[in-house]
Amino acid sequence: MYKRQLPRVLIAALLTLSSFRSFSQDEKAQRSGRFYFSWGYNHEAYSTSNIHIVQPALGNDYVFNNTVAHDKIGWNQLFSHDLTIPQYNYRIGYFYNDKWAIELNFDHTKYVVTEGQAIRVTGKMGDLPVDMQVVTGDSVLLYQLNNGANFFLFNIVRRLQLCASSSGKAVLDLLGKAGVGPVVPHVQNTIFGKDNVPHFQFGGWNTGLEAALKATFFHHAYLEFCGKLDYASYSGLRIYEGTAAHHFTTRELVLNLGYTFPMGKKVQK
Repeated sequence: MYKRQLPRVLIAALLTLSSFRSFSQDEKAQRSGRFYFSWGYNHEAYSTSNIHIVQPALGNDYVFNNTVAHDKIGWNQLFSHDLTIPQYNYRIGYFYNDKWAIELNFDHTKYVVTEGQAIRVTGKMGDLPVDMQVVTGDSVLLYQLNNGANFFLFNIVRRLQLCASSSGKAVLDLLGKAGVGPVVPHVQNTIFGKDNVPHFQFGGWNTGLEAALKATFFHHAYLEFCGKLDYASYSGLRIYEGTAAHHFTTRELVLNLGYTFPMGKKVQK
């Protein structure tokens, strides 16, 4: 009886070992790609800007020279208003291997011309030459992209691992990003007492460079701290009886909280 059962026992043992081996191989398998999403908040500093005003029906073609603007962070409203009230940002991307990713990068930044500054205005008003100094305020210039200067970038991302824990559950990476994309500002202004109708529009383009330190925990959750330099060129922004155009450089600090989802085919370590 025992002789008859021995082959069955051996077959069962071999099948059991085979299943353990397959399980072990699956444990070592990894997905070939990783999808990720993050949300965070930002702070900006802007270069000066020459705001070019063209109002053909009024005979106006002039420039507010070297205009100073600031952001409006709104972090004091973070726990009493919607998450989108402060200056926020998100990133959606896909690492198709350990080094390279593609990413949609959006920054909701607020651009507000600082009130009470003395600005030189040059050009033509009412078809007559003008060269004068004005002080920004209610009756002269209230200009803001306060519901967003709104930078969209389509980025290429390069990853460099700096260090990792022995278990691999904590990893520190350096990321470099570069991209180009449209700006979709919300335009609101009063220029020499004339208001526009506030609106969103495609308003030009921007390009940016970003460096980030990314700390990943337990393979999925991560914190990302970024320094970013962006150049944006706005044109055709609709104002009262005309358009505005200007460009500026932005320095940003960004802090994101994100999550990574393995995707793609399984590959062995």
